[in-house]
Amino acid sequence: MQKNVQLSQTNILVDQFLFYLKIEKNSSPHTIHNYQRDIFQFLDFMTSQGVAEGSLVHVNPLLIRSYLASLKSQQYAKATIMRRIAALRSFFRFLCRESILPENPCNAIRTPKLDKKLPVFLDTNEVSELVSLPDNSPLGLRDKAILEMLYATGVRVSELVNITLSDIDFTGRTVIVTGKGAKQRIVLMGRIAEETIKRYLHHARPVLCANSGNYGQQSGTVNNHLFVNNRGGSLTDRSVRRIIEKYVEVMALKKNVSPHTIRHTFATHLLDNGADLRSVQELLGHVNLSTTQLYTHVTTERLKANYKKSHPRA
Repeated sequence: MQKNVQLSQTNILVDQFLFYLKIEKNSSPHTIHNYQRDIFQFLDFMTSQGVAEGSLVHVNPLLIRSYLASLKSQQYAKATIMRRIAALRSFFRFLCRESILPENPCNAIRTPKLDKKLPVFLDTNEVSELVSLPDNSPLGLRDKAILEMLYATGVRVSELVNITLSDIDFTGRTVIVTGKGAKQRIVLMGRIAEETIKRYLHHARPVLCANSGNYGQQSGTVNNHLFVNNRGGSLTDRSVRRIIEKYVEVMALKKNVSPHTIRHTFATHLLDNGADLRSVQELLGHVNLSTTQLYTHVTTERLKANYKKSHPRA
């Protein structure tokens, strides 16, 4: 009976933490889901080590190191291990804030360094081919507008699906997007993206919304999102990924292309053509310049490759 009470109390604390992430930290549903899973997997590990799940006060650095060693022995990727440490560190920090724990047992844990991989991106010919693939059907016009918007603005897919009609200013060719932590920023779109989106709005979106039977209204509420599905409802992140995968498959590209690949392409092409790092940082919505600096490594590697290919004494 005591064990069940402890488990119940632990589950309540986890629920409170997830609520804190959603309301106070404005974390994405994806992050909240991952943290929830990571925490419960650690609780399962505690049980396997003879520590009751409800005994969070008994968690110490030694137990956490044992957990990390177990993950390494199972050959989990460094990125996965880092995320799990981040989930636990955040959870125990919350428990300290709520005076459940006297100190965070993760403070003594060193985070393994993640090997930096250069981002995959498309060259200009590949981008041109990709955006030319959608046909002139309503869904094709929508898909073309999505691809052009991603490449023109560099927005994240989560930001793209939340763009509303009122967020777009065609006069100034700007778009207001809401990024991580509910922070808003203004991004720019070029002439081609503007024309493509206008064509979608005039000839495709009304048709797609009409498929819902009430011209974009769902449960009495008008759908104001820019991009809609074939029934006039809002698109999901996964829907956009499937759209891109469909056209990439037609291209038979050997690269692993996702919406984030187009974001990488946006940044790389800007830097290749003389944009300064600070401007790219602002357009991408990066908090730290070091995150944006990763793209300079891409341009440097390309420069080295061209040098070795072109210089007689390289």
